Amino acid sequence: MVGTGASAIQIVPAIQPEVGRLTLFQRTPPWVLPRVDRDISRAERWLHRQLPFTTQARRGLLWGIRELQVQAFTKRPEQLGLVERMARRNMARAIKDPALRAKLTPDYRIGCKRILLSNTYYPALTRPNVDVVASGLARVEGSTLVAADGSTAEVDAIVFGTGFHVTDMPIADRVVGADGRTLAESWADGGMRALRGASAAGFPNWMTIIGPNTGLGNSSMILMIESQLNYMADFLRQLDVLGGRVALDARADAVDAWNRRVQKRMERTVWNTGGCTSWYLDAHGRNTTIWPGTTTEFRGATRRVDLAEYEVLRVPPPGAGKTRGTTATEATKVEAGA
Repeated sequence: MVGTGASAIQIVPAIQPEVGRLTLFQRTPPWVLPRVDRDISRAERWLHRQLPFTTQARRGLLWGIRELQVQAFTKRPEQLGLVERMARRNMARAIKDPALRAKLTPDYRIGCKRILLSNTYYPALTRPNVDVVASGLARVEGSTLVAADGSTAEVDAIVFGTGFHVTDMPIADRVVGADGRTLAESWADGGMRALRGASAAGFPNWMTIIGPNTGLGNSSMILMIESQLNYMADFLRQLDVLGGRVALDARADAVDAWNRRVQKRMERTVWNTGGCTSWYLDAHGRNTTIWPGTTTEFRGATRRVDLAEYEVLRVPPPGAGKTRGTTATEATKVEAGA
């Protein structure tokens, strides 16, 4: 098995009982906390049926706890030390071998990488048929796998779980802007950036969901998706109000201002200061993935489209050349006086 923490934690417990021998090539050990999922009791189900508002209260309580927790991730990473001690105790309960425990102990602040939840990962690693190589895979020589530290393993099959593209989204190569450049080319120097995580300068009427700096490390992504859908819906309403063949293009200065504010807030977060290299960071060390605030803040920031942040493009009838319009603020005044 060659994998990151998130993939290994799912795959290793599933295949360990089925294979003769399993060797895990571990690039970086993850912090692992117990999974505390449980069935909703019969009494709780009865309560929710009889008093439906209790389901909303339950959801609101869980959401509120997550909103409070985000402060530790974004402003006070030192507060995560308590959670780290919980993770160490979880490891100590399951891993009795000091040598194995040393291989599995991270050297970065918990939360810097994604915190994983599992009750089966550590027990699987203690089984007699499992070896842990505390190094990433360097190369494959026939049936021999060679780790970066020089250790080797003979294998019959390889399971690759080595991550995915986040800061270099493949779709960016297929999105072409008004000037003929792709989104990937537009982002090549400054990294991924979008106005309120949705609009990119030079790409009229293009919007994305779960765009740059909208990921979460502490709460439900559904809340972020709902916020971006609200923003998209208002974007469409603004197009209807402006009328005719029209497009909205995010102003470059608005995108830059938004990105500067996000990156400034990112400086204090555990994702930037925790001492790890994660998939949240691009090749230049910029965190272009995570939202450095609460879901409440993001909901407020995406409640309505601010036309001052956009430029209006009037699209002439077929056969005529396309001209760039005035600023969105000026265009609104013209429309209002027409």
